[in-house]
Amino acid sequence: MTITPAQAARSELSAFHGELIGPEDPGYGGARAVYNAMIDRRPALVARCADADDVARAIAFARRHELPLAVRGGGHHGAGLGTCDGGVVADLAPLDSVEVDAAARTVRVGGGATWGQVDAATHEHGLATPSGIISTTGVGGLALGGGIGHLTRRCGLSVDNILAAEVVLADGSHVRADADEDPDLYWALRGGGGNFGVVTAFTFRLHEVGTVVAGPTFWPAEQGAEVLAAYREFLPSAPRDVNGFFMFATVPPAPPFPEELHLRKVCAVVWCHTHDDPEAAGRAMAPLLDGLPAPLLHAVAPMPHPALQSMFDGLYPPGDQWYWRADFVRDIPDEAVALHAKFGPEAPSMQSTMHLYPIDGAVHDHRASDTAFHYRDARWASVYAGVDPDPANADLVKRWTIDYFEALHPFSAGGAYVNMMMDEGQERVRASYRGNYTRLARVKAALDPENVFRLNQNIEPDPAARYEARP
Repeated sequence: MTITPAQAARSELSAFHGELIGPEDPGYGGARAVYNAMIDRRPALVARCADADDVARAIAFARRHELPLAVRGGGHHGAGLGTCDGGVVADLAPLDSVEVDAAARTVRVGGGATWGQVDAATHEHGLATPSGIISTTGVGGLALGGGIGHLTRRCGLSVDNILAAEVVLADGSHVRADADEDPDLYWALRGGGGNFGVVTAFTFRLHEVGTVVAGPTFWPAEQGAEVLAAYREFLPSAPRDVNGFFMFATVPPAPPFPEELHLRKVCAVVWCHTHDDPEAAGRAMAPLLDGLPAPLLHAVAPMPHPALQSMFDGLYPPGDQWYWRADFVRDIPDEAVALHAKFGPEAPSMQSTMHLYPIDGAVHDHRASDTAFHYRDARWASVYAGVDPDPANADLVKRWTIDYFEALHPFSAGGAYVNMMMDEGQERVRASYRGNYTRLARVKAALDPENVFRLNQNIEPDPAARYEARP
């Protein structure tokens, strides 16, 4: 009789504190599901880890049985790199503690927490740390790849606010990485993704952010070229308190949007002014708004920071079909504006969209070599997302995304934000780390020479450094 990996795990991992789930178990369907329903993988074992020791046990089990190992935090990755066929998924969801030290302005966050949990806890103290724009996103995946969102221009990337990380390495050892302790690992984690170990807890710097003045401004999609041309000039010169990402979208057919705008295709700026003064926010936004035609809707108002962070949650629930492509962008020439104005309004479904996220301001205070995140000279991160709930439309949204991306890619800076890339090959990964790739490959060789952590935007161990002892 053949013993399945799940059966073997139950026999071998008697000290496992969490839950071991295999294909034969009733909860397997839910345990293997990830955010993107276009990803349909069947792991041999889902190990829901209750603590760092469980993580080490899951890693050792996968290595012992020569099974691929995936690490899942929130499960949001578009390419499904938090799961695998026939291997082990180390599910960090139980590691979701959030501990705020308001006096020190820090927060310690478990590697399986979501940003919604972090935002709720820090907001009680009028504090926040930079994250993304959907609160159900996992902390670990987003933070390790960069972390771009509403607070980027004022507070930097998520990686710029990681003060320390507690990590389980491929050999099962537990280490702490910060500026003084294991600085090479600390450097590599801040942008290098899950290549170097499993982060079971982060310590983030917090900033004074409570009530923000935020919301969308909509213009007709037909005015996309005019609005984008004005936006590209306005945003880089705006005060750092102002963040606004540009998008093409379809107005959802639901409150709070007026019924006459339901399902209308628009271009938009989604604003976040990081203080609570509507008049100051209005003055900061005026140079853009005053130079454009009157918008269809200017729904900007004071709101708690967590309300802004969760604004898109209802529009993008788990279980939709997703296909992403992305690029870093330094400039948006007229030719690129014209292409955006063509492809953006052709979105094939209500949820399909294009976003241009600002990554200037505080991001540019750091050198490219300061962290693994290299593209400090870019001004925007572009993402093209084809989204629809119906599997029958998967090819349709994928084709639009690829066509849009390929049309604009010649105007990119070369690489992309790794959190929004699909499985696009090794050269694309190298391009996304540019001059930092060589150092990352050396750190990888020292910490994970067998490339155990390879189900990610993979940094391959440098063979020349493969057998060097760790410093």
